[in-house]
Amino acid sequence: MLTFWASYSMPKSSTPTPAAKLRILLVDDNKNGLLARKFVLEEAGYDVTAFQKSEEALAAFQACPFDILVTDYRMPHMTGTELLARVREIRDKVPVVLVSSVAEVLGLTEQNTGADAVVPKGPHEIQNLLRTVNRLASKIMPRKPAASQAARRARKDAKGSS
Repeated sequence: MLTFWASYSMPKSSTPTPAAKLRILLVDDNKNGLLARKFVLEEAGYDVTAFQKSEEALAAFQACPFDILVTDYRMPHMTGTELLARVREIRDKVPVVLVSSVAEVLGLTEQNTGADAVVPKGPHEIQNLLRTVNRLASKIMPRKPAASQAARRARKDAKGSS
């Protein structure tokens, strides 16, 4: 899996991603998967902190304000859904992405896991993960008004103060 992801290059886009200053907590007991996802998310501009152990990730979440949690489903000691539940006890509105190789086999959905999104591992995982994280990030980041809207508001304000 790592060789496929290592050869992946981020598409260059003229539109900025909503990644600016967002912190992602990434958890996967598989070191190769963890490093590959970390690489892809950092290339997209996110600040990513990665852990192989759920317990360490939970301690980091308690100590630091993370904006998004991306976690594997199957992990020893504490599964992704158990981690999700513990994280939501600390901060209930944090967006969570559950990544799993058994998502389709077990029928994992947002409704039965509590996650904001479930991303199946596989050939389209990279694109789906980036699309999902960008979508969740865009809900977190405040939107700036378009330049024309800002100019219109400035003119309106100037008229009102005259």
